[in-house]
Amino acid sequence: MAPIAAVSSLMNGERAVVLLFVLRVVTSLPLRLLPHGLALCLLAAAASYVEIRLENSSSLPQFKTRPGASSGILLGAVTLPTVLISKLIQLSRAVSLHQVGYEDFEYLKMLYWAASVSSFGVLVFLYSALQHSPDKAYPPSSNIQSNSKLMSCCIGLYAALCCVSLAIMSNFGLQLAFNLVWVVCHGFAVVKLIQHLLNTFPSCASVGEALLLSAGIVLYSGDMLACTFTKVNEGFVSFDLVSPWYSTNRSERSIIIQSVLLALLVFPLVFKLLLRLWEHPSTMTSDSRALSEVGRSLLFFGSLACVLMVIAPSWMQFARDFQSHPFLWVFSFVFGEPVKRLLLCVYWVCLIYASVIRFYNISKNSKVERILLRKYYHLMAVSMFSPALIFQPEFLDLAFGAALAVFLILEIIRVWRVWPLGKLVHQFMNAFTDHRDSDLLIVSHFSLLLGCALPIWLSFGYNDRPLAPFAGILSLGIGDTMASLVGHKYGVLRWSKTGKKTIEGTAAGITSVLVACSALLPLLASTGYVLTQHWFSLLLAVTASGLLEAYTAQLDNAFIPSHALFYISGAIMNTAPIAKFHAFFQHLRTLTAAYYEVTGARPRAGLDGL
Repeated sequence: MAPIAAVSSLMNGERAVVLLFVLRVVTSLPLRLLPHGLALCLLAAAASYVEIRLENSSSLPQFKTRPGASSGILLGAVTLPTVLISKLIQLSRAVSLHQVGYEDFEYLKMLYWAASVSSFGVLVFLYSALQHSPDKAYPPSSNIQSNSKLMSCCIGLYAALCCVSLAIMSNFGLQLAFNLVWVVCHGFAVVKLIQHLLNTFPSCASVGEALLLSAGIVLYSGDMLACTFTKVNEGFVSFDLVSPWYSTNRSERSIIIQSVLLALLVFPLVFKLLLRLWEHPSTMTSDSRALSEVGRSLLFFGSLACVLMVIAPSWMQFARDFQSHPFLWVFSFVFGEPVKRLLLCVYWVCLIYASVIRFYNISKNSKVERILLRKYYHLMAVSMFSPALIFQPEFLDLAFGAALAVFLILEIIRVWRVWPLGKLVHQFMNAFTDHRDSDLLIVSHFSLLLGCALPIWLSFGYNDRPLAPFAGILSLGIGDTMASLVGHKYGVLRWSKTGKKTIEGTAAGITSVLVACSALLPLLASTGYVLTQHWFSLLLAVTASGLLEAYTAQLDNAFIPSHALFYISGAIMNTAPIAKFHAFFQHLRTLTAAYYEVTGARPRAGLDGL
């Protein structure tokens, strides 16, 4: 009983769901992705060790994480690599059918290693911090020393796998060195960024949430730098450093979205620098050192306009040969189908206006819990995004980028209290917060929008699973909403003694998503989609997402769609070993029958079944 008790103390519900998820990933991989699967196993093992070690000691003194949430290190470490693995599984099917170029497949493998090394770099940083922490709750012993040796072996094996895989992808020499430096720089950048986020915004995120956000931002920025290096290598300097698959084709929409979002993420640093220069003692008198509210506001909006209208479009023109200004291209794209797209915009504006006014008044004058009130916004997301995704997916792709840019601008205005909108935006946004938000940073609306948008963005290009773009809308807009509403009203049986999630709510969420899928698949078939969705993978996706929602204490809007996307788009059980065994068994049966026919001997009863 002692070993069972020890295992149960180490294995909570969230950790069990994530480890089963990793096991599902490994059993779904083709042979060409076996090194990536082994690296994911090592990553999950290291993340589990660091998470358990952190739980058995006091929290890291240099970081203040979100109260009431677990560390979420395992979930945060494996999420982004498994999302990329799901896309790799899809592209491997496309490469086998000669429907996608091999360069796209190789570049995605490079992105996988960059994301994986980023997560592993954070784990090494946290492990080193725990080793040097003065915590006495976890005293050194022979057991800890053996675990440290296992961790060191895990790091060594992971580094060897990464180097061998990159060596196979590269032409050795300069290209191999460049690729190794590239992925290692991703790791260092994520370690620095996660420290900056946790110190700048204390008590706003768990370690796992900060890890996922940091790795995503660095990977997105690294893709932009890769595109820049490729253009420089092609147009100015011809060195044999950049591999040819860095120059993968990017659509105009993706270039515009990427440049605008990254410009907005960098803009607070630019504005902070401009404020310091403006308030420098050598340039201002003692009577006028502090900027007036109006002057500060003018500086903010002027620098924001410069970044969005001059700097970001300049990079767009460099990365992609636009025939006109990129924003004029957006204007012409919207009016490419003016009736459908403008009507869709009118529908969105009316729905947003009516919903926001209605729910804002309810939040001020009603005793309805905010968590339930915010679930109505999940339902609003379903009614907004589903029709556009079916009939205008490319326009929705661009609209998601515009909406996320608006959210970023409003959040920057709220955090900096920019006159005259800062206080108004703060009062309005504060009406829809919950326990996962804080005064410093409100992230729930970002996570909902990104949770719906990322499966759509990742499904552009080759996609043989028509439900993959709907992973976020289904899991958050329908499943999460129904689980909360039913669990709050009718839930009795709880998954754990300390948690609030109920079995009735989880069952309602799973059932509602399956019903929505059964209604959505015929509709997609009527619009011309070729249905290749397997109901087994769909049932597994919905069930796994429901269990993760039930057990996790992390920001579920950020994690659930990613896991649902893998199960829907990439996870088809690898039946190659079963097929080979069946072929061998049939061959053995043929040889046995030929032997008895030649010798004339009678088979024994035990062999009659052959």
